[in-house]
Amino acid sequence: MRDTNYYTYETALGGIVIVADKKSITHIKRDKDLDMSAFGAREKSSLTDMAACQLGEYFARERKEFDLPLDPGGTDFQKAVWTALREISFGETRTYKQIAEMIGKPKACRAVGMANNKNPIWIVIPCHRVIGADGSLVGYGGGLKMKEKLLNLEGARNTARRL
Repeated sequence: MRDTNYYTYETALGGIVIVADKKSITHIKRDKDLDMSAFGAREKSSLTDMAACQLGEYFARERKEFDLPLDPGGTDFQKAVWTALREISFGETRTYKQIAEMIGKPKACRAVGMANNKNPIWIVIPCHRVIGADGSLVGYGGGLKMKEKLLNLEGARNTARRL
């Protein structure tokens, strides 16, 4: 276990836990979706405060891009998927197939879905912007109602932009 600290912040969508080590944000999840016993001390830091501030701006529609040092861990494949997700602009969506193509693995749609499911940094690594091939809202760990709320906040269309 890395030397981390965490803190729970109240947001427009309820309690969100932000976990950081000395250099980067490692997790952002709803408080009910994260086992805090895996992390160090429950205390704020400049990094957790910075992330909370940027999330507050996002919820207020004042921020469309995040500027945070991130270290989500993960496998090389997961990291490739998470990097591709960060390329999806605010208010846009992509399909699992499009993400698979973006990372050079066009047949890896299911694996992209699994990487999305393991994403430890909610919203900042925007897995909520990935939709089904038919434009439907599918496969979100926070639940489809939460996915819909986030996409509505961004004014996203439920169809992926053609690449």
